[in-house]
Amino acid sequence: MTIHIIGINLDGLAGLSDSVRRVVKRGNLLVGNSRNLGYLSSYETIPKLLLTDMVETLSELKQWLTNWERNYQTNPEVIFLVSGDPLFFDVGGLLAAHFPADQLIFYPHISPIQLAFNRLQIPWEDARIIRVDSRSIDSLTQALKEGVKKIGILTSVDYPPQAIAQLILSLDLAKVYQFWVAENLGGENERVQPYPVDRINNYQFSPLNLVILLPDLPAIIDQVDLANLPSLGIPDHLFFGNSNQPELITPRELRILALGELGLQPNQVVWDMQASPGCLSVEIARLFPQSTIYAIEKTASGTCLIEQNCRRFQINNVISINGEAPSILHHLRTPDRIFMGIPDNNLPEILGICSIRLSPGGRIVVVLRTLEHINLALQWVKDKITREKHWNYHLLQVQLSRSFSLGSLTRFVSVNPVTILTIYNHSLFS
Repeated sequence: MTIHIIGINLDGLAGLSDSVRRVVKRGNLLVGNSRNLGYLSSYETIPKLLLTDMVETLSELKQWLTNWERNYQTNPEVIFLVSGDPLFFDVGGLLAAHFPADQLIFYPHISPIQLAFNRLQIPWEDARIIRVDSRSIDSLTQALKEGVKKIGILTSVDYPPQAIAQLILSLDLAKVYQFWVAENLGGENERVQPYPVDRINNYQFSPLNLVILLPDLPAIIDQVDLANLPSLGIPDHLFFGNSNQPELITPRELRILALGELGLQPNQVVWDMQASPGCLSVEIARLFPQSTIYAIEKTASGTCLIEQNCRRFQINNVISINGEAPSILHHLRTPDRIFMGIPDNNLPEILGICSIRLSPGGRIVVVLRTLEHINLALQWVKDKITREKHWNYHLLQVQLSRSFSLGSLTRFVSVNPVTILTIYNHSLFS
């Protein structure tokens, strides 16, 4: 028995080489979906097995093979038709798991994703390719959060271009993408063009489509409409961010919670540590224009982003400090509040200096993203309480999700889960 897995595209038989066509003519059974079998309608004498549910089709195929070998006692040749490359997000891998390698022969065609990037005349060796379904939507979400430069998305009935666009909008990304939809690639009605993400529901697409996301120029401008900004919770996309590390932007919802944990009051000195790109500093500065915020950042690029965002939001009470904790902390004014967004591995040492410098009744808020940092921080704070009884702490575990539309349904996508540690003096509540 030999199963020939043949890639075929919208150009049908015309797209197959002469040698592959000869293989098809030798076939004793044709297997494929209705579209692919339609290309071989001229092969009327060869029996056909319609591919619907893959599990059921495999069961039917194995039964057919058993019947053939019992009736004819010869080795049949099965032609299994797939779209594009059988081993690229297609059934090739599943067939390889069910049949011995020496019974399978693969004949790849150009994959739709390959065609799409070539139509755009853009190299795609560095692109991340994702086929979206209910199990892989989180992979796409993560790629968007990471700011991956090029993303090829093989859509599905449940996740059409409209759902992809809604996901992008719900994430409020710092990175802006060109949104390309490629339809009917290789066919007569082929169309490849960009669409506005926020108006994607105004368009209808062929069922045979995929989406390409490419880097775009920032949609934001140097100035924002300050009069119409919310008093609290500036949208993420309005901040200048580091496109290589978009995760540095503290999400809006987490920013609001952190501000609540800080328990801010007017005329305070606040340290915002590892502050790039300055989201929290800007929020505090707008809420309390008489307070002084030190935005501390060890990288030059991060310091530049902080200053850009201060100019963007016309902030004049944030002092950008380029330096590394804890050494830089000795040169700053005594803080009433301290925020740490991305702790370093020398967290215990930094907390020690911060606790010494913190004013009476002050408060330290630390956002912890890993178990290791949680353990480090808790060990430090428990040791601190053992020695100095006026210290205390509490933890807030944060698991936020944002909704996005999926046709008539609504799905949630998670914002990175974190633990917020708040350290304070008892005198704060006395």
